[in-house]
Amino acid sequence: MAPVLPPFKGPDGLSPWTFAQRNLLGVMARPEPARINSLRSIAMFVTALLLLIAFGAPLRAEPNHVRASLVAEGPVQPGRTVTLALLMQPEKGWHGYWSNPGDAGYGLTLKWDLPGGAQVGAMEFPVPQTLLIQGLMNHVYEHDYAVLVPFTAPAEARQGETLPIRVKAQWLACTDMICVPEQAELAGAVTIGSGPTDPRFAAWRAALPAPLDRSGSFAVQGKALRLALPFPASAPLAAPHLFVSTEQVVDYAAPQRFFRNGDTLVIEVPLAASAGDAARIEGVLAMGRDAGGIRFAAAPGAVPEGGEELAGAGAANAPAFSAATLALAVLGAFVGGLILNVMPCVFPILSLKAMALARGNSDNARGEGLAYTAGVVLACLALGGVMLALRAGGEQVGWAFQLQEPGVVALLLLLAVAITANFAGVYEMPGLSVERGAGHSGAFGTGLLAAFVATPCTGPFMAAAMGAALVLPVWAALGVFAALGLGLALPFLLLGFVPALRRLLPRPGAWMERFRRWMTLPMGLTALALGWLAWRVGGADFAAAAIALAAAVLVVLAYAGRAQRQGRAVMGWTMPAMLVLCAAAFVATPRLVREQVAGQDGLHAAQPFSQAGLAEARASGRPVFAYFTADWCLSCKINESTSIERESTRAAFEKAGVVVLVGDWTRRDPAITAFLTEQGVAGVPLYLWYPAGGGQPRQLPQVLTPDMLAALPGQ
Repeated sequence: MAPVLPPFKGPDGLSPWTFAQRNLLGVMARPEPARINSLRSIAMFVTALLLLIAFGAPLRAEPNHVRASLVAEGPVQPGRTVTLALLMQPEKGWHGYWSNPGDAGYGLTLKWDLPGGAQVGAMEFPVPQTLLIQGLMNHVYEHDYAVLVPFTAPAEARQGETLPIRVKAQWLACTDMICVPEQAELAGAVTIGSGPTDPRFAAWRAALPAPLDRSGSFAVQGKALRLALPFPASAPLAAPHLFVSTEQVVDYAAPQRFFRNGDTLVIEVPLAASAGDAARIEGVLAMGRDAGGIRFAAAPGAVPEGGEELAGAGAANAPAFSAATLALAVLGAFVGGLILNVMPCVFPILSLKAMALARGNSDNARGEGLAYTAGVVLACLALGGVMLALRAGGEQVGWAFQLQEPGVVALLLLLAVAITANFAGVYEMPGLSVERGAGHSGAFGTGLLAAFVATPCTGPFMAAAMGAALVLPVWAALGVFAALGLGLALPFLLLGFVPALRRLLPRPGAWMERFRRWMTLPMGLTALALGWLAWRVGGADFAAAAIALAAAVLVVLAYAGRAQRQGRAVMGWTMPAMLVLCAAAFVATPRLVREQVAGQDGLHAAQPFSQAGLAEARASGRPVFAYFTADWCLSCKINESTSIERESTRAAFEKAGVVVLVGDWTRRDPAITAFLTEQGVAGVPLYLWYPAGGGQPRQLPQVLTPDMLAALPGQ
C-alpha cells in the first residue's frame, strides 16, 4: 500500500474536506437563480476538488512530472536578505500554475522549516502563459520556471555558519487531459558570509514582471471591469493579456479589450457572474510572447473613455482554431447526423419519416425534399444558436438542453397526442398535414419536428463535433450545427433529387391509409413515454397537470374532427383553444415541478456523480465506472438495459471492487454540464472508465455491446 500523506490543513486552518465543502456550498448558495452557473462557479468547484486531491491523496511512488529543487542565490550577511528559488521543471506536455491558476487548477503552496530567527517573504512568480481548454482559461507555465522567495538571515548568525533550510512544497501538475497532485520535501542551505552568486538568478529575475511605479485605477461599468494603467504611448504592445491575481472578479476566459488613451492604457474585461466588491485589484499585464510584463495594483477611481483600440489584442483568449479543426468538426457533425437517422433515439418520429418516404413519388419531390431539409437545418441552427447564446450569458447548458425544461416536455406531450390523434383519423390538419403530401409547408413542418425531437442523444462522431462547437467561434459553430442538420436530412434530400431511389418505394395507394393507422401505435407509445418523462422531470403533480392538458387537447381535436366530418369550419375556434392549452403547458405547469425527483435503483447501487465523489473514489485506488445518462435519451436507456444493468456486468464489477457513479442529466445540472464540457462532449450518453491505481481515464464508445463492460476489469 502506498504511504499516505500526514494530516494537512488547508487555508484558514480548515481540513481538506471542510475546505472543499465550504467552497461547494458557497457556490450553490449564491443569490443568482439556481439554474445560473457561471464559469467562475465551475472554477471554484474544480479548485475545491483539486485541493481535496492535493491535500488528501496517497503519495505516489512514481517520479513527479514537474521536478522541483530549492536553490539559494549565494551567501548572505547576518540580518540581510538573499533570494531563494523554487526551480520547477515540467516534463514535455505538462504544466504548472501561476499564483491564481484561473478557471481550474491549483497553485504552489510552501511550508517552511527555517532556522530560529530566519524569515521568508512572499513568493514572486514569473509572467504566466494562457492555456484555454474546453472554454476554461488556465494561467500556466509550460516550460522551466523559477518562483523566487526572499530569505532574511537571523541577525545573530555567525560568520561561516551554514543554515539548513527545508520546505514542503505541494502543487498540481497537468496535461491537456489529466491532472496529478504532486509534492516534494526540498532541502537547501545558506552560508553566512560572502562569496560568488548563482548566475542563473539574473535570468530568473528578468522573467519576473516589472513593478509599475504608479498605481492604476479601476471602475465597474455595467458587466465589465474597466482598468486604467499608466503606460507610455510610445511603448510597444503587440499581444497583451491581463492576468488578474485578485480572485472572484473577472471572467478569465472572456475576450479582453485594450485601448490607448495617450499615456494611459485602458483595459476592459467582463466581470465574473459571481463577482464581488473589491477594494483593490492586483495582477500582471503580459505584453506578448517573450516581451515580459508589468506588475500592477489599482484602486477605485476614474477611468477615461477608451481611445484607439489595439488590433489583435486579447487573441490569447480565442479558442484554438484552424481550418483543419473546423473541417473535422463539420465532417463529424455531418456523419453523426446521417447516423442519427438509424439511432434508437430517433424512433419516436419514424412514423413521420415513413409517411414522408411514401410521399416520395409525388410530382414535386424535389421541392419537398428541399423544404424538409430547410426545416431540419433551421431547427438545428436554432437549437445550436440558442445553446451558444445561453452559454455566453453564463448558463451551463449542453446539447438537448430543451428536453431538460419541464415546459418543453409538457408541450411535446401535447404535440405527440395531437399527432397520434391525427394518425388515428380523429381529425385532419388542412394545409399542414405532415403525413399526407401537404406540399412544401408539410415537408418543412416535418423537418422542424424531426430535428427538434431527434437530436437529444448524441451518436458516434457527433459527440466530438458538438464538443468542438462549444469552443469554436460562433460562425464556425453554427456551420457545425448546419452540417448536423444536413446529415440528418440527407436521405430525404436524395429521395427528392434521385428518381431511381423514388422508384424503389411502393406506389401510392390505399395502403397509405392503413399505414397511417398503424403509425398510431408508435406515436401513441411516444406520447406515453413523454408522460413518463414528465413524471421523471417534474414529479407527480407536474405529470398529472401535463396529462390533463393532453386529455383536453384530445377532447378539442375530437370535437374538431366531428365538425370537419359534418362540413363545418373549425379553425376559427380550434386554433385559439390549442394555443391556450399549449401556453398553459409551457408556462403554467412548470410551477408544479418538484425540486427533487426520486432516482431509480439499479444492480450496481450506483452513487450520484460529483467531482468530489470521483476524486474520493479514485484516491481509494479502486477502478471507477462513471456514466452519464438522461431519461429522455433513448440510446442511453437501451445501453443501460443491454450492457450496464446486466448480471454479468454486476458480477464482474463486484469482483473487481468497481465504484459506479451515475450522472443523471434528465434535469439541468450545471456541475454535470461543466464536467461534460471538460470531457469535450456536449451531451449524453458518456461512459468513462478509470482503471485501478490512478491510471488515465478511457472514454468508451457511445454504443455499448452486451459484454464490453464485464471485460473492463480484466484489461
